[in-house]
Amino acid sequence: MVPFGGFHMPVSYSGLSVSASHHFTREHASLFDVSHMVQHYMSGPGAVEFLERVTPMDVGALERGQGGLSVLLNTNGGIVDDTIIARLGEGAAEGIGKRKGDEGFYIVTNAGCREKDLGYIAKELEEFRKAVGDEVIWEVLDGRGLIALQGPESEAILKSLMEEGKGEELRNMYFGSSRSIQLKLENGKLSSPVLVSRGGYTGEDGFEISVSEEETTAFTEALLKSAGPEKLQLAGLGARDSLRLEAGMCLYGHDLDEAITPVEAGLSWVIGKSRRATESATFHGAENILAQLKPKSKGGAGVEKRRVGLVVEGAPAREGAKIVDAEGNEIGNVTSGCPSPTLGKNIAMGYVKDGMHKVGTEVGVVIRGKQRKAKIEKMPFVAAKYYKAGETGTAPA
Repeated sequence: MVPFGGFHMPVSYSGLSVSASHHFTREHASLFDVSHMVQHYMSGPGAVEFLERVTPMDVGALERGQGGLSVLLNTNGGIVDDTIIARLGEGAAEGIGKRKGDEGFYIVTNAGCREKDLGYIAKELEEFRKAVGDEVIWEVLDGRGLIALQGPESEAILKSLMEEGKGEELRNMYFGSSRSIQLKLENGKLSSPVLVSRGGYTGEDGFEISVSEEETTAFTEALLKSAGPEKLQLAGLGARDSLRLEAGMCLYGHDLDEAITPVEAGLSWVIGKSRRATESATFHGAENILAQLKPKSKGGAGVEKRRVGLVVEGAPAREGAKIVDAEGNEIGNVTSGCPSPTLGKNIAMGYVKDGMHKVGTEVGVVIRGKQRKAKIEKMPFVAAKYYKAGETGTAPA
């Protein structure tokens, strides 16, 4: 157990090493307790405009039942936190304990940023209400469980707990979609409605499920018992980290912080296409971010650094390791790194000077005083297997 975001959390569970748990997730399915994450609900006539002020997402264009990754921004365009925002469809609010007809936004932020994020949202809401006046209702859903079911057998496992005839609904749930469903508990009774969102932090197909505090344990036990240990195992932080790194996904506080913009982080795709016009770029830091979208070679401001993937020879590179060019000049640093169980190579993520970011560029990484050969690699290192409109695909990274 290790302290993480104010919680004591397991790196791994008995019975499987971190590497074995990683492989089990890729081959079958794993259950991750991510209840430490902060869940929010936002509604009211001003909700869309407010969210489009603090994020670059095209929130107004989200269809009901759809969501995606975004970032909270400071006034310079730096990333305060990364977040998931979903527009709840008809009846979906029941899945987080609201009335069936309620419409609003389900938001998830990082546990490690909890106090900072809560202060940020409160301050931003106060300023928004003064400037705009439209009502925004914000609630932190403290106490709710959040369970991530990840891996190729996830859909079949979840379907086994649904009422007869309703399991086929999952076939129409694509990556980024959310809906409220009920699941069978061990006692045969149906659970309260839970909010199921298709996606996750592993690069595999899967679901993140928001459950009431009272039923979280019973729901988890029902999943484990229904699937059996051959198909489903508990997994901890260790496997979650190696899986997300293979998938090219960022960890806030390591790969992202308030001094890094979405463009520098290789997350330009979170900036909605309709939000890039001057009149619709009402989000914080828009002037800086939009200028960075146009590279220096085309007359824009561009960026000074870029997030890249690396494959490193010899010892694995860890956070803080210097990245150098062929002459030994420092050009960046590693922000995350580990041995890849899937590839059998040492992979890492970091930032390098613009111009040194092209795939195939040979660099060096200084590990414990010794320079190791490395090469810039395309991310994700392992292709994602998200269920997208009837086919698997690779998510942006």
